Parts: sequence; structure tokens; C-alpha cells
Amino acid sequence: MSIPALPLHGITVVSLEQAVAAPFATRQLADLGARVIKIERPDGGDFARGYDEAVHGHSSYFVWLNRSKESLTLDVKSAPGQVILGELLDRADVFVQNLGPGAAARLGVDAPALARSHPRLIPCTVSGWGTDGPWADRKAYDLLVQCETGLLSLTGTPAHMAKVGISVADIAAGMYAYSGVLTALLQRATTGTVMTVEVSLFEALAEWMGSPAYYTRYGAGQPARTGAEHATIAPYGPYDIADGTVLLAVQNEREWRSLCATVLGDAAIADDPRFGSNAARVAHRTELNGLLRAALADLDAAAASALLDRAGIANARINQVRDFLDHPVLAGRDRWRPVGVPGGTVAALRPPVDLAGVEPVMGPVPALGEHTDAILRELGRSDTTITALRHQAVV
Repeated sequence: MSIPALPLHGITVVSLEQAVAAPFATRQLADLGARVIKIERPDGGDFARGYDEAVHGHSSYFVWLNRSKESLTLDVKSAPGQVILGELLDRADVFVQNLGPGAAARLGVDAPALARSHPRLIPCTVSGWGTDGPWADRKAYDLLVQCETGLLSLTGTPAHMAKVGISVADIAAGMYAYSGVLTALLQRATTGTVMTVEVSLFEALAEWMGSPAYYTRYGAGQPARTGAEHATIAPYGPYDIADGTVLLAVQNEREWRSLCATVLGDAAIADDPRFGSNAARVAHRTELNGLLRAALADLDAAAASALLDRAGIANARINQVRDFLDHPVLAGRDRWRPVGVPGGTVAALRPPVDLAGVEPVMGPVPALGEHTDAILRELGRSDTTITALRHQAVV
């Protein structure tokens, strides 16, 4: 079978991006073969470059989000920079930006302006709270959005709230921006119609809040904070065993009956009125957990896992990040690939979607401005002109 071309080969994306959400969207486009030209400030670039120095002196966030891109330094507020940006957009298929409130309009690259100046260009805007509405002018960062959507109130223990340990609002927005751009590219290819794409961090995470939102509006109130236990399903959570902890999950009545017969050793427990439905088990979680702890307390990890497997009950270890890095599934499915960073190489995970016959692009993470000269030469600038632009701090 011949290897197909990369799905987005021939697509050019220009991005005025920073932090997490928009870079995550464009990195996924780059994974599929799009050329992504990342425009960065000459005086330091994407501020995510400075979040930490954990990866050979580079930021862990930046390394994760920016492989396979070209970095062009450009002062887009300057007159020469505006000209260069316009020429890049002339050649582009997609423009992605997550600038601060009002910045894109001031630069003349908001969606309405681009519809007039570049009618074939697909503009994608990633905002905090939406480009209109009462909060359009407010800044938004991931943890602020976790707070405003109510996610923070659901996460943690009964005594203490806790943020989600990853940038979940940014990641959600980046995923929707990515899928929105793909949809718009398909629409343009099949009908010739160009549509704008917009996603906000708040509305992306609001979508992910669907289950607790329905539960709160139409049920008995907001789900409780239950630590590592599932708030609305039982039994579903961690249990102490002789040499650590095992997490188990029961998803349906068939599994519940099997758990009673095989793990608890008493099939009649399944029909106890306190435990006869999931809602009843949640209401009587304390009593149920007592039975499970008694059944599992003397087993080591291997014996507990074997018993739960025999009962057909899903179970897991509670890994640390180091355990995840060495996970046998990742090794056994050959998910790691080498990716270059300035001054070194890192192990990076393949994108999670496998397309038959397609090996994703796993190109290097660019140094700040690494591709500036080459891109400017493509636009017809001479070496003398490039030198002058550098002297003027345009690039």
C-alpha cells in the first residue's frame, strides 16, 4: 500500500499565538502536515518560553506545544511588520490568534477585517470569554476559567477545593479550535465557503461541565467533592490494600453483582436495599466502602488486581508521573518519538489519533526567530533589507 500524503500537506497556517490554547491547536495542525508559521515578539517571543527551564533549559509547556513549527520574530505593530504580516496572510489558508482583548482589531486582523482583506483566509480566534458579550474585555487564564465554570468547586476533598492539575480550560479550547479549523477547511474545500472559527476558554470548559450542570439543575443539587472517588457513581474510587492502594470502578448492575459475588463473597449483598441501585449506593457510600475495605485490606496489589480482574471489575494502580512515563502500554504500542529541541532531544508522544498509513510530523521545536531569515527571503527580502529590519527591531 502506498503511503498517502500528509492530510494537511499544502496548508499554511499563520499564528499570532502565545501560552497554551492556540499553540495546542496549531501544533496539532502541524502534526498532520500543515506548515505553521508562528509569529513571535522580537523581545522574547511567546511568553510560554519562560514558564520554566525543565527541558534542556527550555519550558516544558513550550516544548510540548510547539514542535514542527517555524518561528518568525516580527513586530506586528510597526509599519514594516504590518506589511510583512499582510504578505504572509496573502499566502496563508488559516490565521490563528489568541491575542488579548481588542488587540486583533487594533492590528486589523480580527475576523471582520480579514473577511474584507483576505476573503479566502480562515480566521480562528481563541478568546477568554468570547469576542462579544459582557466579559469580552476581561483577561482570562486557565485557573480563572476553572473557577468561573464551577469546576474548582467540584474538585478536591470535602474540606478543600483543588485546581485540576493540568491546564484543562486551555486544552479544551485548543481542541475545539483545532477541530473547528479542520471543519472550516473541509467546508472551504467542498463548497468554497469560508467560515470564521471562534472558541472561548470559558465556553469550551462549559461544554465539559455538562454532566454536573444537568445533575445540579435537575437533580438533588451540586455533586459533592469526594476526593478521588466519583461523585455520582459508587463504588468508583480508591481502596487501601496491604501494600498500597487500588482504584476500582463499577459502571453497571452486571458488574455490581459480580463484585458482590466474587470480591465481597456474598451475592446477596447485591439486593440489599441500601445498594440496589447506583443512586442508593451513592447515598450509602460509607457503608459500602466499609464492606470493600474489609474485603481488600489484606490483599497485596497483585492479588487485589487478580481478584478484581476475575470478577470483571475495571481497576488501576494510582501512578505517579514517573510511572506513567514508563507505562507498558506506551512502550508496547510504540508511542514515543524523538523530537529535537535547541541543544538536545526529547521523547515526545505521538498524537493520540492514528490515521492508517500516516506517520505524523514530529519536527523540532524552534529556537526563537530560527526561521526569520528564510521566511523573509521567501517574501522577497534581500539580506541587506533583513539586516536593516533587524537594526530597526522589526524582526
